[in-house]
Amino acid sequence: MSALSIERVDGSDLDLRQALLSADLPTDDTEDEGRAFFRIVSDDGKAVGFAGLQACEGDQLLRSVVVLPGLRGEGLGSAAVSAVLATVEAGSDVFLATTNASSFFARLGFIQVQRENLPAAVLATRQLSSLCPSSATIMKFIRPPT
Repeated sequence: MSALSIERVDGSDLDLRQALLSADLPTDDTEDEGRAFFRIVSDDGKAVGFAGLQACEGDQLLRSVVVLPGLRGEGLGSAAVSAVLATVEAGSDVFLATTNASSFFARLGFIQVQRENLPAAVLATRQLSSLCPSSATIMKFIRPPT
C-alpha cells in the first residue's frame, strides 16, 4: 500500500457528499460550523476516500470515514483513519459513532463507551443527538503509550 495524504475539502464538496451518500452516511450537517473534512489521497494523486472531524470543545468526533468502492479491503481505511488522527492535538479525546464498523475501529485502538460517559459537547452534536440511531455503538480512541 502506498502512503496516503489528506487534503482539506469543504463540507459542500460534491465528491465528499456523493461518497457519503453511497455509503449510507449522513450529509445533513456537513456544511455546519466546526467540521473539517478531508479527501484521502494516494501517492499518485488519486482520491481513495474521505473522513471528517468535528470539534466538540476540546474533543473531536471522528465521522464520515469512507473508502471509495473498488478500493475497500486494501488497508486504506486504517491508513486513512491514522492520517486523520495524526491531525488531532495530543490532549484531545476522539470519539465516534458507528452502526456497523465497531470491529474495524476496535482494531485501530477504539474502545466502546457508554453514552452517559461522553462529554456534554460530544453528546450535543447532531450526529449523536439526532442523525445516528440511539443503537449506534459509541467508541473512544485510546492513544498508544509514547
